Amino acid sequence: MKSCLPPDAHPIRPRQSLPQGAWDAHCHVFGPGAQFPYAADRSYTPPDAPYEQLRSLHDHLGLSRGVIVQASCHGSDNRAMLDAIVRGEGRYRGVAIVDGSETDQQLQALDDGGVRGVRFNFVAHLGGAPDLEVFDQTIDRLADLGWHVVLHLDAQDIVTYADRLARIPVPFVIDHMGRVKAGDGLAQPAFQALLGLMENPLAWVKVCGPERVSAGRKPFEDAIPFAERLIQAAPDRVLWGTDWPHPNISQDMPNDGGLVDLMCTFCSDPHLRHKLLVDNPLTLYGR
Repeated sequence: MKSCLPPDAHPIRPRQSLPQGAWDAHCHVFGPGAQFPYAADRSYTPPDAPYEQLRSLHDHLGLSRGVIVQASCHGSDNRAMLDAIVRGEGRYRGVAIVDGSETDQQLQALDDGGVRGVRFNFVAHLGGAPDLEVFDQTIDRLADLGWHVVLHLDAQDIVTYADRLARIPVPFVIDHMGRVKAGDGLAQPAFQALLGLMENPLAWVKVCGPERVSAGRKPFEDAIPFAERLIQAAPDRVLWGTDWPHPNISQDMPNDGGLVDLMCTFCSDPHLRHKLLVDNPLTLYGR
């Protein structure tokens, strides 16, 4: 089982101040394992990255709000995420992982706990596509809750599952720019499919995870054109997050302050940046 590196313990101070009310729309909490054990069937074991560290990072970077996304290492045991939301006293919202067995009452309890969506992993190194019957059945239950679905895909999955994506009846969010590969260029079929997908008014995308897109090393500047094109394509349906503590990064761990600076580079217009960091996440997560 793969072990993960810890995040950079010395994030720099961003060069620019973020707008008041800025969100980190994609971050995680891991453990502590002694209190919130990791899933037995996990594909990786992260170092503990508990709530206290996340909150300290957000204070340092100038981020007021956050969305804690359940990661596969905790499976469908959402307790660590829910505990962090409670401790945040309104600062955080969550995206859960479910296994399809949940009752309406259990989904409502997640909603009461601050959850606003569910996440499905399609990424090969995390186990590949989920049970598509469970996927379809779960999505059919989200509308009554006012939830959305978050999709963690490999780049080619945008093409492979195009028909299924087109049928999703609730808002859906593509993680990490679809994990397209910067080295394959803007004309690559997966990125062109992603741009086409953004014509769907239910489609959202996170312009984060440049270390997962870049062909090089930090500051991951070859990811900038992809983020710029996505913001241009759907300025009202883009989100940004740190992805702290950056699970499954095997080398060149990002510096979270550096990621804020990179975001300010590819979203330099203050009006668009306010949409990206404040207005858009409030639309999905603010209630």
